[in-house]
Amino acid sequence: MSQRVNLFVLSLLAVVQASFAQDTLPTLKDGHAPQTHAELWAGFDPRSDPLDVEVLKEWEEDGVVMKVLRYRIGNFKGQKAMMAAVYGFPKGEKDLPGLVQIHGGGQYADYRAPLTNAKRGYATISISWAGRINAPGYKVTPAEVKLFWDGKIDNEAYRVTTDWGALDGYHAPCRNPKNNFFKIEPAPWTLDSVDSPRNNPWFLCTIGAQRALTFLEQQSEVDAARLGVYGHSMGGKLTVQTAGSDLRVKAAVPSCGGISDRTRGDELYRATINDDLALKNIKCPILFQSPANDFHGRIDDLQKAVTEIKSSDWRVTCSPHHNHQDTANYEVASQLWFDQQLKGTFTFPKTPQLNVDLDTKDRVPHVSVIADSSKPVLNVDIYYTGHGQMDGLVDDMENTKNRFWRHSKAKKQGDRWVASLPLTSIDQPLWVYANATYSLDEPVTYAGYYYAVHSSAEFNLSSLMFMATSKELKSAGVQPTIEPSPMIETFEGDWEKEWFTYKPDTWGRKTHKVYDDCWNAPADAKLAVEVRATQANKIVLGIDRHAAQIDLAGGSQWQPIVLSPADFHDAQGAALTDWNGIMEFRIDAIETLNDSVNGANVRVNLGAPWQGPDPDFRNLRWISLQ
Repeated sequence: MSQRVNLFVLSLLAVVQASFAQDTLPTLKDGHAPQTHAELWAGFDPRSDPLDVEVLKEWEEDGVVMKVLRYRIGNFKGQKAMMAAVYGFPKGEKDLPGLVQIHGGGQYADYRAPLTNAKRGYATISISWAGRINAPGYKVTPAEVKLFWDGKIDNEAYRVTTDWGALDGYHAPCRNPKNNFFKIEPAPWTLDSVDSPRNNPWFLCTIGAQRALTFLEQQSEVDAARLGVYGHSMGGKLTVQTAGSDLRVKAAVPSCGGISDRTRGDELYRATINDDLALKNIKCPILFQSPANDFHGRIDDLQKAVTEIKSSDWRVTCSPHHNHQDTANYEVASQLWFDQQLKGTFTFPKTPQLNVDLDTKDRVPHVSVIADSSKPVLNVDIYYTGHGQMDGLVDDMENTKNRFWRHSKAKKQGDRWVASLPLTSIDQPLWVYANATYSLDEPVTYAGYYYAVHSSAEFNLSSLMFMATSKELKSAGVQPTIEPSPMIETFEGDWEKEWFTYKPDTWGRKTHKVYDDCWNAPADAKLAVEVRATQANKIVLGIDRHAAQIDLAGGSQWQPIVLSPADFHDAQGAALTDWNGIMEFRIDAIETLNDSVNGANVRVNLGAPWQGPDPDFRNLRWISLQ
């Protein structure tokens, strides 16, 4: 109790002292708000204010010094703002490269990022711009954030955390329900009394990230000339905002963010906060981690982003089928990027060079790829889709998340990898990109987008994406050569390339093949598949928000499963009415369905832990029993 009281008293003293200090940002002249990105940042010096570091908890783990701490963001409207964070570095080491790790929406500052990075020779500060913290013995969930807001120091769960003072940079939830990351209007919790980009939380959180760079600069164990920044989702956008406004950043890795915020907000927001404005100011080496179906950092915007940055040193890695998540062979690229740029212990191959020829004798597009062989190339895979959107409108989110990417395995011919791209239709655009998979000398262990600790012995590099309109396909004489089929999947050959999972250590898989017109369900069709499991089990088949649980007898025989739409139910028990518009099919041992009813979450658990060897599958198809 006494520790909480002392921390609370210190916080009160800090507020009183800050009220006599000069504000960090200059007041507006004649009420004139910044009108450009340059004007927005012209009045801020991230080194000018003292840091006023407070250590809230300290421990050692596996030779790593770990701290939960706060540092001063700045003084705003007469009140001090403090950022909570988790900091870690290898004990006894000096001249370390430093990293700022930025969490995404709904996420936490998490000790696993500094801990795993420290074991690889980095000092890392994981900042808690939203107030949430995950560290041993220091957990701050939204419930503890509210206790902090309300000053409930007598509650045993009370924890000191990020304090935005007179402002509101919190998220999920914001402290003020009407606060919004895409608004610039004045409110009691904003800095300026007129429409101003300085009222926007993205600006405030970027200030907080820049101050984290200042924190790293002032640590005796850190080499201030070697600083990097990375983050996921909203943290990806903040990574781009930080790298685009602070030249101290020497390497950046945004994942699933920082490239697609181009049309939201009003005119002044778009003139000051948009992603393209920050991108155009990035001069440091940058790696973009952009899953091909990500809703927040869209792959078509990625093609613009690499042309907007001022750095010629960039790479991209794009997992097929994934949305806002990745597996280890894609995530690990961030660690390797910092190893190259900040430590000089790794050298990335060059970006795969993709060429697509539409004007061919067989009227089928052909593709060739030059993959840098400076490191061992395990394989080259081509992914292409007809679900790209090139109509000039804002991307349809459901289409973005569910587009189906066909796979074509490239074959080595001389110094190139070649493949053909048979199409089902030429009435849709064609998007194509290549992935080159490389082996590593030894596995790299790291904390991923959502802090789970993984290891990978390989990594992926992607090409830029080729995009052709339907008109261009027709002008080149391309012809469709794939006929619609009731056979969705035979489960032979490289079938898993057109399916995906975020848990590769388990056998469950998903696919968007059912979203493609090639596999539209015939009228009155049923869905059939054959399964072979050596032991009795339960298996779950899912379609979008619906699922069906089936008992498997077990044994050496194939067990047929035939289902109608009515066999699939959502979390509330409502049946699927028909197959029209379905987007995703899943098959797994366990699934949890979720829904919201009157503000309450409804969860239904299906299936059971799998017993015995993995099952076999064959002939997922539409059938008619008439």
